[in-house]
Amino acid sequence: MAAQPEGTPIWADAMFSDLEGAKSFYGEVLGWTFGEASSEHGNYTEAYADGKAVAAVVPPMPGQEGHSQWCLYLASPDAAATAEKIRQNGGTVLMEPMQVGDFGSMCLAQDPGGVTFGVWQAGTHKGFEATNVPGAFCWAEVFTREPGKSDTFFPAVFGYGVKTIEDEQMDFKLFDLGADPVLGRMRMTDDFPEEVPAYIQVYFTVPDCDAAVATAQKLGGRLVFGPMSSPFGRFAAIVDPQGAAFAVIDVTTTEGEMPKIS
Repeated sequence: MAAQPEGTPIWADAMFSDLEGAKSFYGEVLGWTFGEASSEHGNYTEAYADGKAVAAVVPPMPGQEGHSQWCLYLASPDAAATAEKIRQNGGTVLMEPMQVGDFGSMCLAQDPGGVTFGVWQAGTHKGFEATNVPGAFCWAEVFTREPGKSDTFFPAVFGYGVKTIEDEQMDFKLFDLGADPVLGRMRMTDDFPEEVPAYIQVYFTVPDCDAAVATAQKLGGRLVFGPMSSPFGRFAAIVDPQGAAFAVIDVTTTEGEMPKIS
């Protein structure tokens, strides 16, 4: 597999205090199966959709117990150099670049508005083995109350182009690499409770959005938004029983005209 261009979403994982509970929930909602826990790397456990690695779940490290959250990793050819660019552009490096066996190198960071994300320099672990198929990652959006900071920071660090979706109802940008949009940026409105921090919403593909929502609710998940049909697919935002926010989307069910992009 060729190296992913810098800034491409390349991997996603989340920490869960109840790892077995998370496996049961996502196994039913997204159809995931799970590999053996890697005791050498903190019981890191990969999730698979149709046999392809699509994400991972892991118990919290000591001192990090509490609120679960999905973390999106962006590709980098040099994690240390990216960490330096993060600092130079007003971001914060939460965890210094570290080597993870021969799998690759990672760091964790925040943009100036508090959006947490990861950086992954691939070694033997190249990232997602599948995208845009049921159970796999297909899209992500930066949700922030300080959109101007994100709009400056992410292009400066990762070389994104920036386009605007023309919609009077929302403040939404697209970050792209060439012609391909790779990440959205949504301004958080007053509809978001003050205690909800800035975050990256990770979207996983499902064959039926409404069925996925019903399953999530049956298992203790909370519906936050939707299901709603759009030109991109029918989607919904969910918080899992341990507090991790994510979204599901059926990309085969579309409705309406594509928005104008400038």
